[in-house]
Amino acid sequence: MDKKFIETPHETTKVKKIIGIVSGKGGVGKTLVTSLLAVATANKSYKTAILDADITGPSIPKIFGIKDKPFTDNTGNIFPVKSKKGISIMSSNLLLEKETDPVIWRGPVITGVIKQFWKNVLWNEVDYMFIDMPPGTGDVPLTVFQTIPVDGIIVVTSPQELVSMIVEKAVNMAKMMDIPILGLVENMSYVKCPDCGKEIKIFGESKIDEVAKKFGISAVAKMPINPEIAALCDKGEIENAPTDTLKAVFVFDF
Repeated sequence: MDKKFIETPHETTKVKKIIGIVSGKGGVGKTLVTSLLAVATANKSYKTAILDADITGPSIPKIFGIKDKPFTDNTGNIFPVKSKKGISIMSSNLLLEKETDPVIWRGPVITGVIKQFWKNVLWNEVDYMFIDMPPGTGDVPLTVFQTIPVDGIIVVTSPQELVSMIVEKAVNMAKMMDIPILGLVENMSYVKCPDCGKEIKIFGESKIDEVAKKFGISAVAKMPINPEIAALCDKGEIENAPTDTLKAVFVFDF
């Protein structure tokens, strides 16, 4: 990765590890995985932050039940909003008058906002920052990879063969940008029958191990469809996710 484009954050910002969460397409649970990783690290007493780079489709504040607006001082510096458990969060949805207002911005404005979130937000000391990126391989992932010193990415997918093909695009982009791939998460891998405990593979057989083997990726997590987690997201209580769910996703060596 060419480091000449890396932006310098505020002098008080000191982030030890920056992990990007990416996907080849939308609807595979990238934001959920970002949230669960942040909760898991915060539960281990690490100072944790989330930079929501999904500018036009932000949902991190909703999942964490955050409605407060970030404070901005008279020099233009922005202070992130804290979750109930102390996770620092910055998202475009926190800047809108109503959370349902659409973000109708062109590409250059969006990339400018992402740079602002990195440069002008006073993150202070952070052990792990997770960047929730929009799906695909367009302007935003390119901006993040070029301007923020990302230590590695986690790619989120689902079992369908079509999605497995698209996830290879995200993997290939990371390789082209010289960004380490820390692991793969297959969301909606199966659903467990509440009566007999059988694992039902609604979307067919998993392809994640084949993709991981092809690219030499050792860390793989498989997450089931879990109505309890969905309900926690809807209520803004993802920080109350059960321990077994957090263990399922926290298998990566950061």
